[in-house]
Amino acid sequence: MRDALSIAMDENALDCLVIGGGPAGLTAAIYLARFHLKVLVVDAGGGRAAQIPRSRNVPGFPDGISGAELVALMRAQAERYGAAFADGRVTRLERSDDLLRAEWGEGPRAARSLLLATGVRNRRPDVEEVLHDEALARGLLRYCPICDGFEVTDGKVAVIGDGTHGAAEAEFLRGYTADVTLIPPGADSGIAARERARLDELGIALLAGPARVAAIESDSILIETAAGRHPFDSVYPALGSDIRNELAGQIGARLAGDTGCILVDSHQRTSVSGVYAAGDVVIGLDQISHAMGEGGVAATTIRNDLAKLRPLRR
Repeated sequence: MRDALSIAMDENALDCLVIGGGPAGLTAAIYLARFHLKVLVVDAGGGRAAQIPRSRNVPGFPDGISGAELVALMRAQAERYGAAFADGRVTRLERSDDLLRAEWGEGPRAARSLLLATGVRNRRPDVEEVLHDEALARGLLRYCPICDGFEVTDGKVAVIGDGTHGAAEAEFLRGYTADVTLIPPGADSGIAARERARLDELGIALLAGPARVAAIESDSILIETAAGRHPFDSVYPALGSDIRNELAGQIGARLAGDTGCILVDSHQRTSVSGVYAAGDVVIGLDQISHAMGEGGVAATTIRNDLAKLRPLRR
């Protein structure tokens, strides 16, 4: 026999629990609320979008918008249509009695569907936290050349990275400026002879590592290597990222073996019934506009899948 707590949880079940309050999760929340569904967004903070000093790639903002302002506007829009929000880090997920149950600081909550929009964490170079945050705010340290390569046009740019990934990012930035230097984070560059030849062909310099972000001096950021300190206008770490897929693993959702991203179909469904994923935690272009699109697709799929299980009526 089911206990009174389980019955009460079922009666109060959400239509959808969204985990993650970045562009993907917030777009989904706006859609879901406007579908007249009961939706709650749980966010632990620390998302990448909110840390962007100014994005000029978001359509509709020709002068750019800070990530924090964009997230705040999207949250206000979702709240206007009835979406609820909670601050906290979900630590446990499980399926029971055709419902998905999540636990965080406020205790357990049941939902008929779940959207994972947990994103990724950038791997940082060797740098003190206070210096990192100041350099990021001033545009001296940047993580996304697709987002803001335009802003470093004709500047003196360094890429901290190694191997194929570091070489590829340096080559990408060569499309914006002729002054690009690649510096490995450690002693070994991991650059193959073929990649080195390509760097030489493009005029990309290669300094010996290890590299450390040492200081800000006037409008320059200083990278320290064994050969001394080197000033640059901007530095891009090309060190990869860590996928926030822990919750997906708890409920058995399939992950990509090479990246750890959550695998989804063309409608953002994971391999677990009732569980969806969108944004950077899914394989794709890590861009705000792309995450928004996936959030909209996921929300519409959730609405239609729920309607198949039981009619959605006011």
